[in-house]
Amino acid sequence: MRARTLAAAGAWILAAALSACGPRDHSVIIAVAAPLTGDTGAEGQGIKRAVIMAVEEANASHRFPYHIEAKPFDDRADPKEAVNVANLIISDPRIVAVVGHYTSGCSIPAAKVYARAPIAMISPGATTPEVTLQQTSPDWIGPRVVFRDVATDDVQGAAAARFVYSRLGLRRMALVHDKTPYGQGIAEQFQKTFQELGGTVTSFDGISIGDRDFKALLTKIKDDSSRPQGIYFGGLYTEAGLILVQMRELGMKKNLAFVSDDGAQSPVLYEIAGDAADGAYLTTIGVPVEQLPSARDFLARYKKRWTGASEDIKPFDHFGYEAANIVLDALAKSGPDREKLLAVLPTIRHKGILGETVFDDKGDTLNKIVTMTRAHAKDRSFPTVK
Repeated sequence: MRARTLAAAGAWILAAALSACGPRDHSVIIAVAAPLTGDTGAEGQGIKRAVIMAVEEANASHRFPYHIEAKPFDDRADPKEAVNVANLIISDPRIVAVVGHYTSGCSIPAAKVYARAPIAMISPGATTPEVTLQQTSPDWIGPRVVFRDVATDDVQGAAAARFVYSRLGLRRMALVHDKTPYGQGIAEQFQKTFQELGGTVTSFDGISIGDRDFKALLTKIKDDSSRPQGIYFGGLYTEAGLILVQMRELGMKKNLAFVSDDGAQSPVLYEIAGDAADGAYLTTIGVPVEQLPSARDFLARYKKRWTGASEDIKPFDHFGYEAANIVLDALAKSGPDREKLLAVLPTIRHKGILGETVFDDKGDTLNKIVTMTRAHAKDRSFPTVK
């Protein structure tokens, strides 16, 4: 009893000390690890804004007896830089958890670093199954530290394949991916499900991120004697946009459907492809935030808080906001202690803008909803395909 009393008193004294000191000196920090520059910087900046907003709201509510800070780290969507960022994060004892990383290619190696600390990470965007599955390997060192509030690619790729086969009635598809764990993984899942349904994959090709000319590959697909009826692309909006532009230039858009994933479903797609994006089918994880009744207040607050020209909401911002609030729920139960917070996270049942988020034993959300959208270039929107 006396030991518990002393522990409680110690926790109270720590909280009081943190509260009494200035917010800059002794803040409890939630790290935001995402690409803040480069091709996917727009998405990373959006996630950063969402986490900052969640933290600002927590501070304004006086929910905690100490100040909380969101501290951004730029991993540049580069796996090597993500490891550097992860090492910086674990070296700062004020950081109690990480919202990040955004890409699967960064999340997979960074998670290994966080396991050494250990410190929890909740990804709002990394959808490759390996992100959490790696923790079940005999080679994994440390506790399981990875969680995510987005559905995985095995769900998304399969949903896209079923839509193409059953709703569009297509039987022959050419597959292209960007060779990343995300892009290739989701294309492989599309291939698996499409073939199980009875469809034929006429080709399976990889491109490199940063490439800009895909006309040779597209011409090969166009002239393929197997006569593909569409292209499925696993990757991000930059390459997706360029492919759409070059498909139109080659006269392919009239005859071939273009289908891609949530990495391509971004307002930035229109900045690259313009009108060429019109008609593209793009999956998105969950339900688009604009269509979530539970997100109306969040959207209104977001638009009021962020008013800059490039600060419109991005597709994964609400996942970042939700991830931050899940961390805050755990923090309220554990106090500002990394290992205690990590131990609490598997028990969290967070009710928020995504509904109720509960994690399975791997750290994956039990929410498995995928929505098909179709690009509407006239107003740069992505309405849901009913």
